[in-house]
Amino acid sequence: MSDSVEQTFTVELERLEKRLDELVVICNQLKEENRSLKQRQDTLIADRATLLQKNEQVRARVEAMIGRLKAMEHGS
Repeated sequence: MSDSVEQTFTVELERLEKRLDELVVICNQLKEENRSLKQRQDTLIADRATLLQKNEQVRARVEAMIGRLKAMEHGS
C-alpha cells in the first residue's frame, strides 16, 4: 500500500472510531433515559391504581349515604 492510501485509511479509521465512541455514549444515554422512563411509568401505574381504588371507596360511601338518606326520607 502506498503511504497516501495508508494515511487515508488511517484517517478514515480514526474518524470511524470517533463516531463509534459517540454512538456508544448516545446508546448509554438512551439506556439510562429508557430505564428512568420505565421507572416513572411503573410509578404512574401504581399511582393510578391507588387513585382508582380510592375513587371506588368514595363512590361506595356516597352510594351508602344516598341509600341512608332515601331510607330516612321514606321513614318520615
